[in-house]
Amino acid sequence: MGAGHDAVAAELARRLRAAGHETFHADVLGLLPAGVGAGLRGFYRSAIRHAPVVYAGIYAAFFRAGGGPRPGSAPLAVLAEERLNAEVAGGRVDAVVGVFHLAAQLTGRMRARGRLAVPGAVLITDFAVHRQWLHRGNDLHLCLTEEIAQDVRRRLGRPAVACGPLLPDGFRPHPAGEPSWRRRLTDGGRRRPVLLSAGAWGVGSRLAATARLLSGAGYLPLVLCGRNERLRRALSKVPGTAAMGWVDDMPGLIAACCAVVDNAAGQTALEALAVGVPVIGYRPIPGHGVEGVRRMAALGLTEYAGDSWQLVASLDRLTSGGAAADRLRRAGRGLFRGDVVEPLERLAAGRGTRPSAGGTRR
Repeated sequence: MGAGHDAVAAELARRLRAAGHETFHADVLGLLPAGVGAGLRGFYRSAIRHAPVVYAGIYAAFFRAGGGPRPGSAPLAVLAEERLNAEVAGGRVDAVVGVFHLAAQLTGRMRARGRLAVPGAVLITDFAVHRQWLHRGNDLHLCLTEEIAQDVRRRLGRPAVACGPLLPDGFRPHPAGEPSWRRRLTDGGRRRPVLLSAGAWGVGSRLAATARLLSGAGYLPLVLCGRNERLRRALSKVPGTAAMGWVDDMPGLIAACCAVVDNAAGQTALEALAVGVPVIGYRPIPGHGVEGVRRMAALGLTEYAGDSWQLVASLDRLTSGGAAADRLRRAGRGLFRGDVVEPLERLAAGRGTRPSAGGTRR
């Protein structure tokens, strides 16, 4: 769903290969019967773009915790079990790592029932951990922060460790592409560029209004429209706005901006923290976006603006230097101190597993 989970999977595979391991990649939606995964992706994208209230209702029913019987994703997970077993068969796989919540339900369910012979780990990519990420059958949970790991251990009674975000090495202060982006965005030195992130699908609430607000406040709004060409064309007509499609050099672009306005608490927000650019959550997308943006702010990693006045006030404060911006930079740097390879090595070697439902140990 989107590009964030794919990016995390790719970086995890790169780190494991660099440590001498072999990796295999499977899209959990591709493990479902023909057409089911594509249908789910299309429905989610349409709901997020055109009917956010529908997705908010789905999130409240399926993802938030609550009393009494709650619907879950077990019926979908069942449909993928046979194909996952086929991927694992042959003895070449020592562990399965899910980076999407449906994969977490799939491996957890199979481990609990003794249907998956190798350990199952979950790399949780959200700051607000909803219940679809959590299944007691999984052997290990890898989390963005120690606070999240503690919460997972409390809720499941299962192992959880902090590994930090997984980003390529290029996301660091003053990346190579920063000078060229600064030359492109100089705007005669009058307006400081602010990046508005709408994700790979180009999703957001009232992006044009936010762009006009920032332009009127003296900033140069750069809207990342991802692969949504219709959105890019629409926003390119907003005066004082630069609407951008897919960008390959994200480290350089982010570093050339004075702040990032984020609506999903996803990869772009983490990339900005790694580069050292302050992040402000504003008009988050429903469901995981709302909860994630607020959770990041509660952890002291970003600021959250509840209205247009707060957005401009936060931007003015954070882009003028001083204690507030320094505090966010220090918190962001502290986020990237974990290790993801060593816990998985221990798990795959059999030192982090538990007896399966059949009584064997792997």
